[in-house]
Amino acid sequence: MRARLQQIVVDSHDPARLVRFWAELLGGEPVDRELGWSHVEPPESPRMSFQPVPEGKTIKNRLHLDVRVDDVEAAAVRCEGLGATRVGGLVVDESGAFQVLLDPEGNEFCLVVPAA
Repeated sequence: MRARLQQIVVDSHDPARLVRFWAELLGGEPVDRELGWSHVEPPESPRMSFQPVPEGKTIKNRLHLDVRVDDVEAAAVRCEGLGATRVGGLVVDESGAFQVLLDPEGNEFCLVVPAA
C-alpha cells in the first residue's frame, strides 16, 4: 500500500479570510463550505483546507510550507500586500535562498528559490 497526500489542513480562527490569502498567493478559487470550513485547490498542488477553531495560534508551527518562487524579494513584497509579515531577513545557503513569513493568522511559511 502506498499513501498519497490528499490535502493540507490548517486550523484557522477565520477560514474564509485565510483561504483568500492562500488562493491569491498560490492560485485557485477560494471555496467556503458548510460548518465554517474553506478550501482552495491551487494548480499542481494539494488542496489546502482551513478548518475553524476557536483559539488563535499561540506557538511556533511544527510544520510549515515552502513555497517556491522565482524572486523571493518580489514575492515577499506581494505577500506583505496580502497581509503577511516577514520574520528576519533573507537567508542564503548552499540549498538556495529563503525568506520566512507569517500568514495573516501567524502561520509560518517560507518563500524559497533553490540553488541553481
